[in-house]
Amino acid sequence: MADALKIGIAGLGTVGASLVRILQDRHETMATTCGRAIEITAVAARDRSKDRGVKLTGIAWFEDAVSLASEADIDVFVELMGGAGDPAYSCVKAALTRGVHVVTANKALLAAHGIELAEIAEQHGALLNYEAAVAGGIPVIKALRESMTGNTISRVYGIMNGTCNYILTKMEKEGLSFEECLKEAQRLGYAEADPAFDIEGNDTAHKLSILTSLAFGTAIAADDIYLEGITNISIEDIQAASDLGYRIKLLGVAQRTDSGIEQRVHPTMVPHDTVIAQVDGVTNAVAIESDILGELLMVGPGAGGDATASAVLGDIADIAKSRPGAQHVPAFGRPAKALLPYKRARMQSHEGGYFIRLKVVDRTGVFANVAKHMAENDISLESIMQHSKHYADPAEPKTIILVTHATSEASVRKAIVSIKGEGYLVGEPQVIRIERPKAW
Repeated sequence: MADALKIGIAGLGTVGASLVRILQDRHETMATTCGRAIEITAVAARDRSKDRGVKLTGIAWFEDAVSLASEADIDVFVELMGGAGDPAYSCVKAALTRGVHVVTANKALLAAHGIELAEIAEQHGALLNYEAAVAGGIPVIKALRESMTGNTISRVYGIMNGTCNYILTKMEKEGLSFEECLKEAQRLGYAEADPAFDIEGNDTAHKLSILTSLAFGTAIAADDIYLEGITNISIEDIQAASDLGYRIKLLGVAQRTDSGIEQRVHPTMVPHDTVIAQVDGVTNAVAIESDILGELLMVGPGAGGDATASAVLGDIADIAKSRPGAQHVPAFGRPAKALLPYKRARMQSHEGGYFIRLKVVDRTGVFANVAKHMAENDISLESIMQHSKHYADPAEPKTIILVTHATSEASVRKAIVSIKGEGYLVGEPQVIRIERPKAW
């Protein structure tokens, strides 16, 4: 049997502790499967005295993660600290520069510095593996980077943030407000004390930018994504969507068009009877559309210690099974210098149409006036209806729901600006894209 693979782990939070426990509990099984033992020889974390529920005796402790990456006698550096900047960036760069393989779950780091780090890895003969950075335990990185080689991918999309999916699911099933569901998510540990990164869509955007690079062979463009979170989704939107036969999900979507690549993250209405509409709670789902394979949908746990540790473990096992001198798979499926410049697609008509909710003063002619502004902007309406509660006070604002046929974002926004100028709107309009896939 080959010499043991020596690994150093920086970050002993939920994922790091789970990884240590799994590697220790399944030491013999992993050695048999990989053809060599996997030994944890060094770790780094903030608090040495903290009880993490795992044995760390006999393992070298580094107070400084950068020192671990730069000096420890290891074959693989596992980065589980998070964050786009230091210490994660300096640690990963230091490890790769000395030819040490890196496994990371850090999507923010890859979104910001992925191409640079991939080039360093190639220059020094090291692997940069990151299955756990996108969709937790779902093996979507390996699918795009290796399994689907030769396929021309037209679109990749999915539910990539468990916090948002949990909140939207709970709002629908229990009729609770966004604020109430967010508090419950925080109580259960599904949402951070400061949840902005998740609920405003940034987490999904980072993951989408990585998938875009893998799917289309382009440089990462995390700052070139249309971004909209779920903070403005109300229980009224959830109920109206249900009445129309839809459920609301926060989707990340990247697709190839004639004019470039389109990347967007936003709340989306999907038909009740589609598979992706049934993905509830903290579960994630990623779909890939290609010319050879067709449509592939992968569903599984998108977060949590064990799910993420499983993906990290898979990356470590791949390295353990590789042999000296073997050709390494490039981090983004092709050499970093061969990645194409990212070209943003021109704004085009959204085939699924839009859901528009307006709260208006109950005044004669408002309904007709709204329809007139839509027509003036070449927006064809599939339906327009008024929602009002039985026995409601006539003085209370009324809700108008519009569903459009395919049209452009620019046309919708222009029509809304015109409607705002009429003076009968109460509050801000709600606009949500509708996706009507042929098959999910």
